[in-house]
Amino acid sequence: MSTKMDNAQRAEVLVHALPYIQKYAGKIIVVKYGGLSLIGIKVVLVHGGGPEISATLKAMGKESVFMDGLRVTDAETADVVQMVLAGKINKSLVNHIGSIGGKAMGLCGLDGHMIQAEAMDMQELGYVGAINRVDPQPILDVLAMGYIPVVATVGYDDQGNVYNINADTAAARLAGVLKAESLISMTDIAGILRDKDDPSSLIPRIHVSDVSALMHEGVISGGMIPKAECCIEAIRRGVKKVFILDGRIPHAILMEIFTDEGIGTMFV
Repeated sequence: MSTKMDNAQRAEVLVHALPYIQKYAGKIIVVKYGGLSLIGIKVVLVHGGGPEISATLKAMGKESVFMDGLRVTDAETADVVQMVLAGKINKSLVNHIGSIGGKAMGLCGLDGHMIQAEAMDMQELGYVGAINRVDPQPILDVLAMGYIPVVATVGYDDQGNVYNINADTAAARLAGVLKAESLISMTDIAGILRDKDDPSSLIPRIHVSDVSALMHEGVISGGMIPKAECCIEAIRRGVKKVFILDGRIPHAILMEIFTDEGIGTMFV
């Protein structure tokens, strides 16, 4: 059976989506890793690249070490993080967006001194950055020129050091400073599941006041805890809606923000 839509089906989809499209027109959406650019929506794409950094370090004969989910980053590793994130991954994403008809421009937290950071309290982590200040002007300038800003999450300090910054943390902070309508975090699971082994147990909507209880119950656990904390941080910084979506599903973002049902978990 063909999965292509006929004209009547396309019209029905557009009619259903129109109120949402009008709501988002001219607004900024921050997307952590996946993105879209349509109907006047201003998209900011924020990315990390942990697996690629690990692979590069392994090729150099250097072992990756983690503490509480964060990469221990000595000076040599910080150089690799900058090379892989701001170089290889960032420019590959820019090139890919261009190949499918988009217009993108690569940035990192060093450009225009956009993301100022300092070392986290745990000295053992080395050059893992806690964000002090964000200047959104480079992103706003790129948006004004009609490009999708693609932001690699490395930061700087006044001594010229480069910091490895968690991409979810950076996306939440950028979304707040940009007064984004939404923050969308793309993952490889459906969203927050009440039963991690049952995809049908997806929780479609979570109020920030319920997150602590869900953590206590073990519903939000492991690697989802820092993602949920970043979602809360974005809401507290004024972002109206924050989504965790399965980026493996085609058109996941469109289905979440332009339909009543959605497909992931929305924090409000």
